[in-house]
Amino acid sequence: MRRTALMIATVVSLLAVAAAAQEVRSEISLQGTGFFTKDSTGQGTTQRATESGGFLIGYRYHFNRWLAAETVYGYDRNTQEYLGSAGLSRVQANAHQATGGFVVSLPSSARFRFSPYLLAEGGALVFDPTGNSFGSTPGAQRQAVGVFSYGGGVDYVLVKHLALRAEYRGLVYHAPDFGLASLNVDRVTHTAQPSAGVVFRF
Repeated sequence: MRRTALMIATVVSLLAVAAAAQEVRSEISLQGTGFFTKDSTGQGTTQRATESGGFLIGYRYHFNRWLAAETVYGYDRNTQEYLGSAGLSRVQANAHQATGGFVVSLPSSARFRFSPYLLAEGGALVFDPTGNSFGSTPGAQRQAVGVFSYGGGVDYVLVKHLALRAEYRGLVYHAPDFGLASLNVDRVTHTAQPSAGVVFRF
């Protein structure tokens, strides 16, 4: 009897280990994005950003079927324009996005292959002037601002280790002034960042 119980326990343990080994917990995503920023006005200056595109690279680790942690790097290049009493100033800059936070999966039927989710993350946006002579205001410096990212998306599973992703992120942050008082609008702004791409799961 003891031998039989030991054999059953051993078989159950081996099956559990095998199942855990086959469970997909990690994923890497690559997405193309848009970058659409709301205009801001303050202190006699109106700030707007040109619309542009870029990319996101993300890593997500699933603790269970409902909750995951995620870290994301994003890049795009646009031009910040400032219209004030001194006229028009422009700063072309590379925008680097680094965020981390949590993703909550919503209930869905595996039969339809769609997996919706919501996300909330925090991090930083770094605006790095390119030095372009046409699009650069003298004295503009690299600037990092805190950012809160919220949104959601949906994955469409093609096969076990590959999916397509459509996502929307809203970025909330303080409008950059590149260290120049003349460009400071002192306003919180918002960028809409729709994206689509592929997900590799392992």
